[in-house]
Amino acid sequence: MSDVQTWIKETVTGTPVVLFMKGTAQFPQCGFSGRAIQILKACGVENIATVNVLDDPEVRQGIKEYSNWPTIPQLYIKGEFIGGSDIMNEMFESGELKTLLDA
Repeated sequence: MSDVQTWIKETVTGTPVVLFMKGTAQFPQCGFSGRAIQILKACGVENIATVNVLDDPEVRQGIKEYSNWPTIPQLYIKGEFIGGSDIMNEMFESGELKTLLDA
């Protein structure tokens, strides 16, 4: 396992809620990342750990390989890959995301 893959694994398993995104929670750099932050805040998540994939091309590519998912943002809850903004939105609307975050 490469250093980037090791770092990603440690990050997603060592932090309850992690969002790999373009930009930061305070300044998202794409609409999908911005929507993902809005969804998490609407679910009551206060301490959102974010990783700005624009800061490091290796992390940007590495997270896609780690999850086998081609797009950013990517949400991880308790080490489990949840999905991107579309999946987050569906889970938010159904109440499933809040339930998972509260568990």
